[in-house]
Amino acid sequence: MSSRFTLGTRGSPLALAQANETRRRLCEAQGWDVESVELKIIRTSGDRIQDRPLAEAGGKGLFTKEIDAALLAGEVDAAVHSAKDLPTLLPEGVALAGFLPREDPRDALVSAFADTIEGLPRGATFGAASLRRQAQALRLRPDLRPELLRGNIETRLRKAEAGEIGATLLAMAGLKRLGLVHRARAPLALNVFLPAVGQGAIALTARADDAEALMALAAISDPATVAELAAERAFLAELEGSCRTPIAGLARVEGARLRFRGQVLRTDGSESFGVEAEGAADDAARLGGAAGRDLRCRLPEGAMTRAGSGE
Repeated sequence: MSSRFTLGTRGSPLALAQANETRRRLCEAQGWDVESVELKIIRTSGDRIQDRPLAEAGGKGLFTKEIDAALLAGEVDAAVHSAKDLPTLLPEGVALAGFLPREDPRDALVSAFADTIEGLPRGATFGAASLRRQAQALRLRPDLRPELLRGNIETRLRKAEAGEIGATLLAMAGLKRLGLVHRARAPLALNVFLPAVGQGAIALTARADDAEALMALAAISDPATVAELAAERAFLAELEGSCRTPIAGLARVEGARLRFRGQVLRTDGSESFGVEAEGAADDAARLGGAAGRDLRCRLPEGAMTRAGSGE
């Protein structure tokens, strides 16, 4: 390795927590001093756009394209991302190098008014930037009034706790990484609120031709998370167009087996379409892709007119 190894990251508190976890694991695995791994903060299009849903501004890639550019320009050696922000197709020259062990993939309710979605006052506002979360909440409570809620985790927590909105959902993984779990009212059951593809996982990328960086990152990559994300991303790739239809998916590895559940919803929550698959963990990508094709074939006409993760 050269004298320094540079990780590209966004500058939010959560992004920095994820980058610092990556740095710690790298140093432990490689025997490096912490000072030898530098964090380079890169502001992305997704960070700049706060006045409208990201789906209207281009969807997936808005949190990664500037970091990808820095990687390809040689300004950083590797990059750290929330896995659910990664497009299914990476830019030419960028390789997916692995995933850290996955955190809790569930969503959590934050509200000043209730401990459950069902307990919210009638007609309460529901703040989210995620079409998936909006659709899943509306599936339970069609009377809720969706409202755009952007910003970092602390900003969204404050608005919900102050009662400026009736409720919001945040990823348990992010709350745990920031030591903020105590501010959530309750985690939500996976059988009702299936998470976004990749939720709870930290993804690592490097230049495809940088064998040294790829080898260093492979040493800290978690095989079970790699299999889960292979299934989930293959499922999403079969369905994805833009970012206007809510899609959820979660794979879980248990021993040598992998179980997968996927879901597509109408944006107003009026309909939900699901699929399940199970098989060998080492066949993860094929299982996820087959589940995506199966679900796509069963969707009513027009359900996937403008498809995407909706995150």
